Amino acid sequence: MISNVLLSVLVCVALPAVFSSVYLLGQTLLSGAARLPDKPVRRTWFDIVVPAHNEAGNIAKTIASLRAVDWPPELFRIVVVADNCTDSTAAMARAAGATVIERQDAQRRGKGYALEYAFQFCKSAAARSAIVVVDADAVASANLLEAFAARIEAGEQAVQAHYGVLNPLESWRTRLITIAKASFHIVRSRARERLGLSCGIRGNGWCVTQSVLEKVPYRAFSLTEDLEYGIQLGLAGYRVAYADEAHSDAEMVSDEKIASKQRQRWEAGRFQLIRSMTAPLLLAAFAKRSAICFDLALDLLVLPLSYIVVSILGVALLAGIAATQIEAALAMLWVAAGCAVCLVLYVLRGWQLSGLGARGLMDLVRAPGFIAWKLLVSLRKRSSEWVRTERQRRP
Repeated sequence: MISNVLLSVLVCVALPAVFSSVYLLGQTLLSGAARLPDKPVRRTWFDIVVPAHNEAGNIAKTIASLRAVDWPPELFRIVVVADNCTDSTAAMARAAGATVIERQDAQRRGKGYALEYAFQFCKSAAARSAIVVVDADAVASANLLEAFAARIEAGEQAVQAHYGVLNPLESWRTRLITIAKASFHIVRSRARERLGLSCGIRGNGWCVTQSVLEKVPYRAFSLTEDLEYGIQLGLAGYRVAYADEAHSDAEMVSDEKIASKQRQRWEAGRFQLIRSMTAPLLLAAFAKRSAICFDLALDLLVLPLSYIVVSILGVALLAGIAATQIEAALAMLWVAAGCAVCLVLYVLRGWQLSGLGARGLMDLVRAPGFIAWKLLVSLRKRSSEWVRTERQRRP
């Protein structure tokens, strides 16, 4: 009787790790590059929205990269929304050639509110128009608008480009972040694209048509407003396609204190959405027979990598202890080992796609410490406000 109870407890403890590991293995196996769409005819109008909060030091570089995109200049406009700025962001953006709108609202603070304000400004009745969102510290690839237009002309209504790292070689931390982003963004997005699912919105380098904005107005104001709006699109029946060949790269911080604050906001926002959106997504999946909603729910339920590692270690430890009394518990050690293999394959695929080579592979030795840091950060007090990520001073 006691042995059955212990085995039942062990199975329950193992379920999150098994689910997450199997899900990630499936995506790893499906992460081959998809076929590129046909070249567009270049007739789509784009508003490129850049939400900026005290970004005077970066905004000119971002605008310069956007002005250099390979798209007819008469078919796109760069709109910077200077949100609650106390520096010269607006003046710098105007000098760089952008259309600037300024917003001051002490109560409604956050990137989501800034985007809502900008989308209203960019509202258009034109049939062939779309809005692109690029972060104020990002550098976009020259083919960004071409990749979006090709998919819009093929019938897609929302598209996400690869959100990469601008400074991958700066430190071991930025290299590990690059590998993590390759795993999370490229591996998972490629797999979902192959299955005709939604890759979701990543916050930087995404596009949505004006016609969809009319049907699904932008009302995403959480700490992870990007993920939230991607879910809202899924609930409305729209998937987010993945543009693998284009990218918008942002600078990642290597300073531990600054990175900790950034990580806290991400973790807090994701867990908030898990609590609020998992049930609606599952209900919609069964009511509408929507594979998109079902996958979005599964994606939410997949634990962050650091939590999966801890879960696997916990299963192995408990199984090892239980095996001294119950022979059947040995099987759970094999389950933990299988989960670990799945996770290693997922991370190695991310490393392969990161392009970091041997240097990045050697940095994976630091991964246990990086995971421990992420866990400690998640336990600290979290902020609910959009605070500009501090940039490191460079010599």
